[in-house]
Amino acid sequence: MSISKLIFAVAAGLAAATPSTAAQPGATPVPSALSALQGCWRGVGEVGKKQVVVALASRAILDGAMVVVDVDSSAAADPKDRYSAHLLFGGADPRPDGDDIMGFWADSFGGAYTALGRGKSRPDGFEITYLYPGDAFVNRWTLSGEQLKWSIVERAGQQAEKVFASYALKKAPCNPASS
Repeated sequence: MSISKLIFAVAAGLAAATPSTAAQPGATPVPSALSALQGCWRGVGEVGKKQVVVALASRAILDGAMVVVDVDSSAAADPKDRYSAHLLFGGADPRPDGDDIMGFWADSFGGAYTALGRGKSRPDGFEITYLYPGDAFVNRWTLSGEQLKWSIVERAGQQAEKVFASYALKKAPCNPASS
């Protein structure tokens, strides 16, 4: 292979590997609260009474029309006790300053536990509610500079909200495989 063909092949490979983040003309805008979540985050939390360590990797996908968040966590007392989730978020309001959000939740419990969500962004983050038969899980994401708080509360009918999980994370360097 000639050097010029090698350079062309390397350049073509790099161009193909570089994600495009320009949404299609007419695409529903991604609210800024979702864009601010992009990057990697590490922290601790509590799910039920279980202490966990958690890592998030978030990036734009689909030519910038949506954001994906990959969640990996494990129990602090037992690293083999693992959980992962794949969350998709996108704007649901065609106005440039729209704050409506749509989402999809999938996790390591499998297809029976997937859910669609609806929510709204706000200046310091966003809230999205996933409906399940009999109850709902409200996810509240709050960003403050390099700090991220994520809480999940359960709403069952007319009962008061019950804390399901809460996490405190900090912006972190991304591993090459997660960014």
